[in-house]
Amino acid sequence: MFLFSLLLVVYCGTICGNLLIITLVSTSKNLHTPMYFFISELSISDIFVISEVVPNLLYILLNNGGTITFIDCIIQMYFFCASEAFECFLLAVMSYDRYVAICNPLRYSTIMTRGYCIILSITSWLIGFSLILIHILKTAKLHFCGSNIINHLFCDLVPLIDLACSDTSMIHLVVYIMGIPFVIIPIAIIVVSYTYIILAVLRISSTTGRQKAFSTCSSHLIVVSIFYWTIFSIYVIPSKGLTNTSSKILSLLYSVFTPLINPMIYSLRNKDIIKAVQRTFQKHLHIMCQSGS
Repeated sequence: MFLFSLLLVVYCGTICGNLLIITLVSTSKNLHTPMYFFISELSISDIFVISEVVPNLLYILLNNGGTITFIDCIIQMYFFCASEAFECFLLAVMSYDRYVAICNPLRYSTIMTRGYCIILSITSWLIGFSLILIHILKTAKLHFCGSNIINHLFCDLVPLIDLACSDTSMIHLVVYIMGIPFVIIPIAIIVVSYTYIILAVLRISSTTGRQKAFSTCSSHLIVVSIFYWTIFSIYVIPSKGLTNTSSKILSLLYSVFTPLINPMIYSLRNKDIIKAVQRTFQKHLHIMCQSGS
């Protein structure tokens, strides 16, 4: 019951926090910029990720165990992995946005137009959901003739493959190959973008200017660090090096607590979002006072 209550609070907090960011970005004119558009897309992805895991996990905790059909398991794994894949591309796009803003500030508005941002977002969604489908179809064709107990919190890649009776070498090969577009390319874009950003910031003469430039990137760097650290811990480090308990804890970090932390990082470290929240509350308070009088 303690875990059930904790996860329920975390789930409600995550949904409310990310919905608040989406609402603020869509309603506040000051937040109608490419950076906040991508932050709202990240919030949508976080809602998808946690909603694919926590509701079923709450049911399992409440009933001291639970069952899931093979089709439902495959569907859960598909949408979870696709959302994570989209987030990989989105974080790379966000680093490119910061690169353009800091290294080409005069051309920023002409390069990062609303149409271009929408194209980048849709492309990231399509690539994530289409490429993951290849892996899911391969996994669905495996034979499962032994134990049907998934020693994990949800239907994830590694625990499901471990239950297969057929040869999984092709699946592992597909995973390694797909790591190139999902991990290597986004990381390369992030590293190159921030290399140019650091060089550009170091050329700024004033200390205040440097701090202001770095402050626009700090939240993104924190989110990237947390996201890729957990991803590498689960999928890149050999599974034999992790105990079942460690694997479950890390899975909770990137599937449950990361979606909770992301809106907190962007809201607490961002003056524009804090001001938008204050204006929204003041507006509602003013309306309530008028209706009361």
